[in-house]
Amino acid sequence: MNRNDKLLIGVLLVIALSFSFVYQYFVKEEGSQIVITVDGKEYRSLSLQEDTELLIEGANSGTNSLQVKEGAVKMVEATCPDLVCVHQREIRYNGESIICLPNKVVIKIVSGEENEVDAVQ
Repeated sequence: MNRNDKLLIGVLLVIALSFSFVYQYFVKEEGSQIVITVDGKEYRSLSLQEDTELLIEGANSGTNSLQVKEGAVKMVEATCPDLVCVHQREIRYNGESIICLPNKVVIKIVSGEENEVDAVQ
């Protein structure tokens, strides 16, 4: 690998990182719903527009408490030993999630719109 190859790889890497930065910080869409799953099964679905608190009965007799406030979701309390889910920042954009592995609870933000498959006829 000569000097020009390294330069080309560096330029392509900078371009890729800049596209990633632009997408991550400027193209994000705020979600409208929260989908909660426990042990792989849908537990409940909530709106992000309504402020609420919910106690979730997780797997292994664990519980998680989440708070929806001003269009964002945060895990405020959990009975798991590591509390990683509680220390995670609040989420509000499509595709973001909070996961509690010991209690098998997944909270994911979705747009609420039906995903349609485009087909060419």
